[in-house]
Amino acid sequence: MGTILEVKNLSKVVKGDYLLKNIELKIEQPNIYGIVGRNGSGKSVLFKSISGLFVPSEGSIKVFNEEVGTGSFPKDFGALLDTPGFLGHYSGFRNLKLLASIQNKINDEEIKQVITLVGLNPNDKKPVRKYSLGMKQRLGIAQAIMEKPKLLILDEPMNGLDETGVTEIRQMILDLKKKGITILVASHNSEDISILCDVVYKMDNGHLDLIQEEQTY
Repeated sequence: MGTILEVKNLSKVVKGDYLLKNIELKIEQPNIYGIVGRNGSGKSVLFKSISGLFVPSEGSIKVFNEEVGTGSFPKDFGALLDTPGFLGHYSGFRNLKLLASIQNKINDEEIKQVITLVGLNPNDKKPVRKYSLGMKQRLGIAQAIMEKPKLLILDEPMNGLDETGVTEIRQMILDLKKKGITILVASHNSEDISILCDVVYKMDNGHLDLIQEEQTY
């Protein structure tokens, strides 16, 4: 697979303030990588930069050796960022079908399978505006994984989930790792990080530091 993600000397400056400063990150092996840090530390800014939504002020980002962040978006990539936004008057299935039509990589049956995988009913006609927060979160995760990405970014994936939902989604993330998907996850919950992550970084004031390396035996 080669280099999955390479972030070199990445900085993001807004109105003179450094939201990210000289970030270095290189990922070459499929694993689950955790990023911890308080609100405002830069985690979401980093994830949006990798996703191609923010253009770096300095430095570069490459996903599978292709540069992103200059009007281009990564390939073989899925992301859950912020609170998932969907068309409230459409069902969950119809929302995902509309999104899937952009690239036409998956069919209706595959969409239904991924909705089932995250614990929702693909045949539910209820509009998304009537979904609970946890249901919207599950649908957001389905959107992130439905096109079978090789690199997956999950920003606080357990938000709004009850205890059962957290257990189910943790297991799903571990199963995705077994399939060779590289996953970056940010979570405020230390238990999420300890259960899921092979490697852990800490974000603080726009700086990224390695705090737990992968254990090899």
